[in-house]
Amino acid sequence: MRLALMASVAFAGLMMNASATKAAEDLNLICSADVVICEMMQQMFEKDTSIKVNMVRLSSGETYAKVRAEARNPKTDIWWAGTGDPHLQAASEGLTQEYKSPHLDELQDWAKKQAESSGYKTVGVYAGALGWGYNTDLFSRKNYKEPKCWADLLDPALKGEIQMANPNSSGTAYTALASLVQIMGEDKAFDYLKQLNANVSQYTKSGSAPVKAAARGETGLGIVFMHDAVAQTVEGFPIKSVAPCEGTGYEIGSMSIIKGARNLDSAKKWYDWALTAQVQSHMKEAKSFQLPSNKTAEVPKESPRFEDIKLIDYDFKTYGDPTERKKLLERWDKEIGANAN
Repeated sequence: MRLALMASVAFAGLMMNASATKAAEDLNLICSADVVICEMMQQMFEKDTSIKVNMVRLSSGETYAKVRAEARNPKTDIWWAGTGDPHLQAASEGLTQEYKSPHLDELQDWAKKQAESSGYKTVGVYAGALGWGYNTDLFSRKNYKEPKCWADLLDPALKGEIQMANPNSSGTAYTALASLVQIMGEDKAFDYLKQLNANVSQYTKSGSAPVKAAARGETGLGIVFMHDAVAQTVEGFPIKSVAPCEGTGYEIGSMSIIKGARNLDSAKKWYDWALTAQVQSHMKEAKSFQLPSNKTAEVPKESPRFEDIKLIDYDFKTYGDPTERKKLLERWDKEIGANAN
């Protein structure tokens, strides 16, 4: 009886150790890029490390809300991709934790600046400029004028032909909102958005959804990051990408380890792995045409280059601040969202 009890205790101990080992080899990941990229990254990491990745795909706005709601009992270890503003907001609220990767010195200056400004609680993994993609076949068929500037999107002929995302859920749309505020000033930007609302048929949850709808001919134009428009062109759809003539903002897609991560070692392994040139050079295989943050990573030939685009000096610190973000989103909800078509 005693031997049986001892054997039972020993077996239970082995099972507990096995469970602990298994837990240490898991990673709970939220991915805020396109689902195709997310799945490719998941499969590559599992193959390279034998660590099991439990991946959920959420937009950056949704992820920020989830991480904030779970702050006392984090269920996520690492947040990869999505626009940098909500990553910076999470950092400022102490929802993410400091980590300096040994690969930090391999990164572009804009990626390192993102890390420095957050107290090393987030880091840049890619970058991309804001613009739009329009369906050339549909525009030709309906005899619409090619929209080259923000002002052109107010053309009454485009009523019901534009989609953009909701800035509450989408980092892409929040970047658009913050960019217009910086280009025009806040009051004029909201006047512009009220006029634009007359032409918007839908505010989507996902940032890339508008140009996918344009690719299918369901709408004429989607306000998106230009690399998302390029991805549709590469897939063979009649989509032309545009960088607005007045200037435009850009994103620094970021990565953050969640404070209180249960699988911290695995999170750090992903963090280091995702910053390598080798991994970032694979992005094009998932039709991802952002600019990689590692200096020696291969830049896809289709990627929109910053030097060809009139970029504003986007103020990541101000527009990643929780107070400013909350103020702009509340105003958008009141003046635009409440009157959305």
